[in-house]
Amino acid sequence: MASPFPTVSSKASGVQILGPIPAEAKHIFSPEALALVATLHRNFQGQRKKLLANRKVAQAQREQGIMPDFFPETKYIRDDATWTGPPLAPGLRDRRVEITGPTDRKMVINALNSGVATYMADFEDSLTPAWKNLVEGQVNLYDGVRRNLSYETNGKKYKLNLDPGRHIPTLIVRPRGWHLDEKHVLVDGEPVSGGIFDFAIYFYNNAKESVARGFGPYFYLPKMEHHLEAKLWNDIFCHAQDYIGMQRGTIRGSVLIETLPAAFQMDEIIYQLRQHIGGLNCGRWDYIFSYIKSLRNHKEFILPDRSDVTMNAPFMASYVKLLVNTCHKRQVHALGGMAAQIPIKNDDARNKAAMESVAKDKLREVSAGCDSCWVAHPALVPVVLKVFNEHMKGPNQINVPPKVPYTPVTARDLLSPFVPNSKITEQGIRTNCIIGLSYIEAWLRNLGCVPINYLMEDAATAEVSRTQLWQWVTHGAKTDQGKVVDKAYVNRLLDEEYAKLAKAAAPGNKFKKALEYFKPEALGEKYSDFVTTLIYDEITTVGRPIPAEKL
Repeated sequence: MASPFPTVSSKASGVQILGPIPAEAKHIFSPEALALVATLHRNFQGQRKKLLANRKVAQAQREQGIMPDFFPETKYIRDDATWTGPPLAPGLRDRRVEITGPTDRKMVINALNSGVATYMADFEDSLTPAWKNLVEGQVNLYDGVRRNLSYETNGKKYKLNLDPGRHIPTLIVRPRGWHLDEKHVLVDGEPVSGGIFDFAIYFYNNAKESVARGFGPYFYLPKMEHHLEAKLWNDIFCHAQDYIGMQRGTIRGSVLIETLPAAFQMDEIIYQLRQHIGGLNCGRWDYIFSYIKSLRNHKEFILPDRSDVTMNAPFMASYVKLLVNTCHKRQVHALGGMAAQIPIKNDDARNKAAMESVAKDKLREVSAGCDSCWVAHPALVPVVLKVFNEHMKGPNQINVPPKVPYTPVTARDLLSPFVPNSKITEQGIRTNCIIGLSYIEAWLRNLGCVPINYLMEDAATAEVSRTQLWQWVTHGAKTDQGKVVDKAYVNRLLDEEYAKLAKAAAPGNKFKKALEYFKPEALGEKYSDFVTTLIYDEITTVGRPIPAEKL
């Protein structure tokens, strides 16, 4: 009698790969792994599309003047003090410093050798989702989980430091956000979600191995705008664990609170993921981007130069304060933000000042109650560890009383655009032009993590740059010199900065194409939801379909 359950090959039927899979990656893209991609797509793609449509409805309401607020219908969740998240998972009890970066082989080795608590391996903002990058990234993480990782380039060799007693950071993977498709993989003729693809391939290949090695299948979940988007991840986690026979609750998902709508739903997001929540993170640059984007049609929410919008700005400080209180009330980690500085090797004085700035910022975070923070470069690890080791004596601060008694954060606190001692300057406009052009140009060359002016920039800072320019031009903001920021002014500055960048760049650069995409956004002529979706088709290499069963 035939089995009533579908076989692996039948579940993987309908899956097509539109990109090459080299011999060294065949084991990653097995029919079994692709069958998980297919079943998750078939079960959850419909809900994903509904939730993305709901984002547009919410944005339309904000444009009509209905401002973000705490939902009255979920007040019962916020007011119920009896529920908490799950126990802290193996390898995630102490997260005091986390390093982040893309999944190229050299980065994975350096991150796992860096001496931090955890490494967030990124398939999102710091990785251009070119097919080659995605395939190599999955191979690198497969090898990293198994501690079988080496690399050689230009005569220099890199390998994992496996000396006895040496700590290897816990691996956490960030899949792409809900808004991004993966056009190189079709299920039943439809592109799959980039996030589902990244999650499913990593999870299927590494979940059991990671548990056997003392940690687990852990993820960072980006760019959510509603607690039902967190519920969708929770449903996917449950389905995937059932699929491979793993106990529910083994997965952990830490959520980046990096959109303005999500800031009003922290309790609800934790609640929806309460079987699997690992903590909430302060995604500062994306949060600023989302603040401007969400409120962009209202001139009263104009922000000053990006460099003035620090974590001490009242609306940013309120966001951190609410996050720390919410997380600790629910017994999960409150995860601090990014230190994006990179060493200034040819100027000791400037480098010292930069490191002192990092230490000051991390002192602010640990004093606010954060249990962790991010760094972009291994050279920052000893600086940040020193601060956390001095001021966080236990593995975390979840049950440490706050230094200042908590007072409730209101919607007004989260929305107020007031930033003391701030201004819009011509240099701020030029800086936005430089960062936007430079990042898009690099992204078009398949580089998603770019050093600019001794800061490691990713898609989030490019988003801030283009969105600020759009906002300033659209509403006729004025500089500190009283000059109106109009299209002609920004166009002149943008052309000047483009000419400098193109002249200094190597032959074959993509600054002309970057300008074509960036200029209409910067001049307020159009506004795209995300720069990465705007330019995604430029880096796809869709080829002849390969059925999953023939891989």
